[in-house]
Amino acid sequence: MPLWLQAFTWGAVAGGALLVGSAIAWRWNVPPRVVSFVMAFGAGVLISALAFELVGEAQETGGLVPTALGFLVGAVVYVGANALLARQGAQHRKRSGGQQPSESEDAGSGNAIALGALLDGIPESVVLGLGLVAGGAVNPAVLVAIFISNVPEGLSSTAGMKNAGRGPRYVFGLWGGIALASGLSALAGYSLLAGASGVTVAFITAIAAGAILAMVADTMIPEAFERQHMLTGLIAALGFLTAFVVHELAG
Repeated sequence: MPLWLQAFTWGAVAGGALLVGSAIAWRWNVPPRVVSFVMAFGAGVLISALAFELVGEAQETGGLVPTALGFLVGAVVYVGANALLARQGAQHRKRSGGQQPSESEDAGSGNAIALGALLDGIPESVVLGLGLVAGGAVNPAVLVAIFISNVPEGLSSTAGMKNAGRGPRYVFGLWGGIALASGLSALAGYSLLAGASGVTVAFITAIAAGAILAMVADTMIPEAFERQHMLTGLIAALGFLTAFVVHELAG
């Protein structure tokens, strides 16, 4: 299979995990504590992938300065974009309770939530394409980490959308579109940077890593902490350990 097609396929597969979580939440009323449990686990998985797969490899490939600069740029850009979307009604897009507004309560919030979901998914997908640039094959540890973390994201957000009265056409149309966008983002990450220098690849990888960490802190950890409280740290640590084991086995 050509590398560009691999990039698209793996990006779509990782994004498709959002649909898996969404389908579970739509079919069953998942207890809030379970939602918080899987969200904390997913947060730990992503933090582990950042530490061992993205930032570490970026530093080895391009050096400390481009990695640090890229990481900071990614975090700042994500937080800025997230703040703008929050003002339009997307602040609680990953919350499973009654925090999400309905369209009647906040006109335009549906579009803001969709853009917010896209903002959350693009950095994760881009790094899959970058992995093909750097190593000629998708990084299995990163792929597994993104897939595992996307299931609780889709589950929690869909539970919140149901509570806000949004219908199945909106919910599954949103996540199906994000899965497609994830594939295209991975394809772009590969196509636009094929042949790029190590410094450039490291810089872009670090941008994605900074955005992902900011996303975890802004949207995943608050949902995880709301119901689990004192267990959040332990569950996140288990997620971190799981991803680390995957990293070691894949390496």
